[in-house]
Amino acid sequence: MRIALLLATPGSGWGGMEKHCTELAQELVELGHDVHVLAHSNYQDKFPEPVRFHPCPMTLGRRNPWLRWKLRRTLQHIRPTIVHAHGNKAATLAALTKRPHWQTIGTVHGTKSNVRPFTSLDKVIAVSQAIYDQIQHPRKYLIYNGVKQPDSSPVTFPLKGFIKVVAAGRLEPVKGFDKLIQAWERVCYITPEAHLTIFGDGSLKGQLNELVKSHGLINSVTLAGFHTDIGSILQSADLLVISSEREGFPYILAETLVAGCPVISTPVSGCRELLPDTALASDNTTEAIAELLSSAIENIDALRESQEELFRYANTHLTSGAMAGSTVAAYQA
Repeated sequence: MRIALLLATPGSGWGGMEKHCTELAQELVELGHDVHVLAHSNYQDKFPEPVRFHPCPMTLGRRNPWLRWKLRRTLQHIRPTIVHAHGNKAATLAALTKRPHWQTIGTVHGTKSNVRPFTSLDKVIAVSQAIYDQIQHPRKYLIYNGVKQPDSSPVTFPLKGFIKVVAAGRLEPVKGFDKLIQAWERVCYITPEAHLTIFGDGSLKGQLNELVKSHGLINSVTLAGFHTDIGSILQSADLLVISSEREGFPYILAETLVAGCPVISTPVSGCRELLPDTALASDNTTEAIAELLSSAIENIDALRESQEELFRYANTHLTSGAMAGSTVAAYQA
């Protein structure tokens, strides 16, 4: 098939949806499909050949006539079998440029997304059960995010602490890292041998650094910045914590389970579906995160044992290859 992936974010950040699109493109190419990506020019180096990249002015509004003309012209030149839109804005654009000789399909990546733009597309994919239940469409599919399995290369970032606890994501308010750091202040006095390392970059970097200093946590919390090899780092971690206020299906959940590392989380979409109740906080407050962390660290061996079946499941169902295979099946259904 000739597949056009439509990514309409403005090129100013890199998160789960962008990562999903790159890994899906690479896997579709490996399956023998002709893959084209229409996205902001800032993302061009994220899609190496043989993926064909078409820069588009995605900083413009979704109803901007110049953007719509550019997309329509590019798609008419590509003549795809499938136009696959990622996210709300891309779904709107796919609907506005729809033609009878290609199939339109959209992926809803977040629980807060307005799903109305997806209703006029031919098919819809949800990345979690919560999103799937939210969608009213006769042809909808549940396909979890998948990740590449980590290789056995040496770890490039040695983690600190006798008990190595990790968190990772964009340093933005929705990820709840401020609450995690405040919760860690309570935990580290009880278990000083534990160390928290947070990977990621974003607008709250300076604020979170100040929070670490003001709470006297310089020796027990490390803000390690963005790292591309998080999968290999996770293989040496004892625990990963997700402190988000909301998620669609967190990529870090799949990455961690594939790496064989136990996970605890606030009760967000994706985590609620896969993790046992003992690995979920009662809510996303500082108090609930601190209570869950203390319990997990004290019972780390039991937690790992309770998630062994999940590790096996992840290496079968939460890989990028499995994600691509299920996506192709949705295209062909």
